[in-house]
Amino acid sequence: MTQSLILSTLTKTYQGVPALRDVSLSVAPGERVALLGHNGAGKSTMMKIILGLIGHDSGTVEVLGGAPGSAGAREGTAYLPENVAFHPALTGLEQMRHYLRLRGEPVGTAMDLLARVGLADAARRRIGTYSKGMRQRVGLAQALIGRPRLLVLDEPTSGLDPVSRRDFYELLDGLAAEGASILLSSHALTEVEARTDRLVILSGGVVVTQGALTDLRRQADLPVMLHVTPRDGARDDLAAALPQGRMNGTGVHLHCAQDDKLATLRRITGLGDMVSDIDVIPPSLEAIYSHFSRRDGQ
Repeated sequence: MTQSLILSTLTKTYQGVPALRDVSLSVAPGERVALLGHNGAGKSTMMKIILGLIGHDSGTVEVLGGAPGSAGAREGTAYLPENVAFHPALTGLEQMRHYLRLRGEPVGTAMDLLARVGLADAARRRIGTYSKGMRQRVGLAQALIGRPRLLVLDEPTSGLDPVSRRDFYELLDGLAAEGASILLSSHALTEVEARTDRLVILSGGVVVTQGALTDLRRQADLPVMLHVTPRDGARDDLAAALPQGRMNGTGVHLHCAQDDKLATLRRITGLGDMVSDIDVIPPSLEAIYSHFSRRDGQ
């Protein structure tokens, strides 16, 4: 399968200070990749290079089969920044028609694009009356012009309420199902944990790890938490049988290493009638991110 985006040993420095060092990653058609990292990790620099806004020192970048900023790359790539800005005196519909004209697309599709992001009812209101979340949705509608093959999204859910965030990710799911490649930067770890296919963690300009969430859990090798619920009347017996755990109001909490998970589960299920239920709680993306991206001194 031809990759929509390929970075190979990409390096970028600013006045001798490295912003990216030997970064390699790819995004395939239909794939949703989350780019994670603290402020200053190199995410924005990487996106600017992909978009052709700045150059790089060494390595190679291929965007939709061409060089960043080439006609083919620009035609098939959409970008949504964290903080969008539009003319406050224009309505949402007028602003979308303006962008459609710039792209040489039919202006009659403006309302359909606004409807896709939930702004049909506000289309004829001036953007100056919009909330930040509504302006962000105008930006997303603008990014959808021309059915882009690669979407580069920088903190795309900034300012969106929980329902709008859910709708946004459902829209991304639909675009990915149609074959669009998605690279998004986000600090909202609980969102991307369930709605992306692969995670890339940057720290200090270096890719410290990348892969599916299950792969990262194996690499991090963080403890698994188990919550064991006792049957009625068996609370004290269960606590005595699992002395390494901690009893709370609903059951016993205990942790075990990844390699000991199956053995621990066998031991718990062997307790028979003492046990009503077992919940296995794997390490969260937040814990994995913290594990891989610790800064010097932390």
